[in-house]
Amino acid sequence: MAKEWGYASHNGPDHWHELYPIAKGDNQSPIELHTKDISHDPSLLPWTAAYDPGSAKTILNNGKTCRVVFDDTYDRSMLRGGPLTGSYRLRQFHLHWGSSDDHGSEHIVDGVKYAAELHLVHWNSKYNSFASALKKPDGVSVIGIFLKIGREKGEFQLLLDALDKIKTKGKEAPFTNFNPSCLFPACRDYWTYQGSFTTPPCEECIVWILLKEPMTVSSDQSSVEHII
Repeated sequence: MAKEWGYASHNGPDHWHELYPIAKGDNQSPIELHTKDISHDPSLLPWTAAYDPGSAKTILNNGKTCRVVFDDTYDRSMLRGGPLTGSYRLRQFHLHWGSSDDHGSEHIVDGVKYAAELHLVHWNSKYNSFASALKKPDGVSVIGIFLKIGREKGEFQLLLDALDKIKTKGKEAPFTNFNPSCLFPACRDYWTYQGSFTTPPCEECIVWILLKEPMTVSSDQSSVEHII
């Protein structure tokens, strides 16, 4: 049986390069951000996302995370502005989480790990297909949103309720009429850098837009690992 990547000692991030050499590349994500070392770039614009709730299609358990999939066959749910020069189509969003509330996020900010991290994956529509975009340094843009523990977020509960239908690997269920912009924090300020996917094959094709303000969820809502 082929070796599969994961997060255990024998197949975790330290071993990913054995199967995916780019995992030892120069632009790998996630990173730790040291805010005192980050410089302000006045040329960066605000970013805008215009999502069509009708483009939400399904929610999937792929054995590693839960993923909500969108129709990206045309310019329907779009990300523009910020550090981006083109228009990017929303393809999917997914969650990264840990076994407890004090870690789980992929990126670290000034030594702090958040409870979880939400990634909205978009691809540059000038490249005709997602597969083509993966080969370009500006092919993909991911909005990263940290989740911290506090008061319950009602809109996030819609996602959690759907997880009940996909408790086993490979399960998929309809997930329609959802606008993910309801998950954005009030403040749209962001950090940006050129990086990669945080899971194999770790392609270095991502313009990251990491939101400074986290989304607040309850402790129960962050316990995704107990649901899926």
